[in-house]
Amino acid sequence: MKDPFRPSNRLQALPTYLFEGIDRIKQAQTDQGRHLISLGIGDPDLAPSNAVLKRMAEALQNPDNHRYPSYQGMSSLRQAIAKWYEKRFDVILDPNTEVLVLIGSKEGIAHLPLAFVNPHETVLVPDPSYPVYQAATLLAGGIPIPFALKAKNHFLPNFEQLQTLVHQFSPRILFLNYPNNPTSASANVAFFEEATCFAQKNNLFICHDNAYSEIYYEGKKQPSFLQASAAKSVGCEFHSLSKTFNMAGWRVGFVVGNASIIQRLGQLKTHIDSGIFNACQEAAITALENYEEFTHNLRTTYQKRRDLFIPALQSLGLKCICPEATFYAWAQLPQGTSSERFVMDLIENQGIVATPGSGFGKYGEGYIRFALCAELDILTQAVTRLHT
Repeated sequence: MKDPFRPSNRLQALPTYLFEGIDRIKQAQTDQGRHLISLGIGDPDLAPSNAVLKRMAEALQNPDNHRYPSYQGMSSLRQAIAKWYEKRFDVILDPNTEVLVLIGSKEGIAHLPLAFVNPHETVLVPDPSYPVYQAATLLAGGIPIPFALKAKNHFLPNFEQLQTLVHQFSPRILFLNYPNNPTSASANVAFFEEATCFAQKNNLFICHDNAYSEIYYEGKKQPSFLQASAAKSVGCEFHSLSKTFNMAGWRVGFVVGNASIIQRLGQLKTHIDSGIFNACQEAAITALENYEEFTHNLRTTYQKRRDLFIPALQSLGLKCICPEATFYAWAQLPQGTSSERFVMDLIENQGIVATPGSGFGKYGEGYIRFALCAELDILTQAVTRLHT
């Protein structure tokens, strides 16, 4: 007799979600009474601005905000997103056709393959990368085709390698993510121009994840994929208020770009969710309208953390490039060292939680990632523990 509660084939095809496993390890250690310094998950530890919190408190008092929201997102929020893109990136967007509000960017990325990928069709996924790109493809019945991001190429894709994969697999989508998680690598507009030409030539579209665009240092502003001249003809860009405004738990994100992509993803979402709580959307408008001062202070905080922690890793003999963007430290381990074993040793011996590079893909092996989402005094404690 078949088990009526057996999981679907697509669920069984998914690996254990990376951070779920880390949470279990942390909980087991905590249950034993150990005080851990958690640098494993990119979960901002700072609060949103007072202006955002005030707007949220006011919005909660409006009875209309407690009804079902718009599937697309409030018109006023879509307009605020378009204005922010114009001011920040000099990119013009039509808020009615080129902007879609999401319940966090993760939700939109996870649903995108459902809207465009048929069973057994292929998707190009960077390796190492944010695990959701692969999982979303598998859940849609598609086949993720990994392409290597290597240090010798500054963790940018090799387009000759990609061309070979296109000829072999005829993919529908190419996922990109810069500034990059987990490697903290950056890309410039010239790279996005090359990626756009590649997509046009090969009849696929680009999904660019730009969640870390505002976490940059020394004034090195990070570009949008949509700044490439023909980008809107071949792709879309996902963004989130999680990292930019410390609103990770609020679940506010958006996707912008090609109108056909926006329309079809929006069509799918009408069958799956009912949109973001309106009060959160009102607060998001305030965040976007007041982003300059807040993000400047945020970058100052993260830069102090980076400048403390990166030299500490380097002094241990770990190869770790000082990143221009993101709040991650991507450290290369001695050759032959297992990233999972190294992370377990860190937890057991130093009480520090990091993320094994192998959790981000085959080419992440040999690296570990630290998320600098902890106050300076905690990072100082971590540095002290690392040197014991």
